[in-house]
Amino acid sequence: MVPKNLYYTKDHEWAQIDGEFATIGITDHAQRSLSEVTFVELPSAGKQVKSHDVLAAVESSKAASDVYSPLAGEITEVNDVLSSQPELVNQDCYESGWICKIKISQPAGVKNLLNADAYEEYLKTI
Repeated sequence: MVPKNLYYTKDHEWAQIDGEFATIGITDHAQRSLSEVTFVELPSAGKQVKSHDVLAAVESSKAASDVYSPLAGEITEVNDVLSSQPELVNQDCYESGWICKIKISQPAGVKNLLNADAYEEYLKTI
């Protein structure tokens, strides 16, 4: 499942761009690879991140994985619900399982992300 309205990274993060803001989470491929998510280490609101900085960590019964920021910016909101309901990442990674929102500081960085078609093609190679 690769929604067409999102941008993607080769590290399996997604970003939904809405003006100068982006909502960020992990892809369906990532959550399936991790299996049952048991804990999400959320970032702090107000933190500045660069593209490819570690943004969060997701732990499961199988593994732990860092989540990297697809864009540079300031974290404006975190999905606190994941602290008590990490399984939302598995149940609905593109809606209720989002990780954080950032105010994008370098809009040109979007051109470095994959569109849905390019991400689907990338998935065929791994």
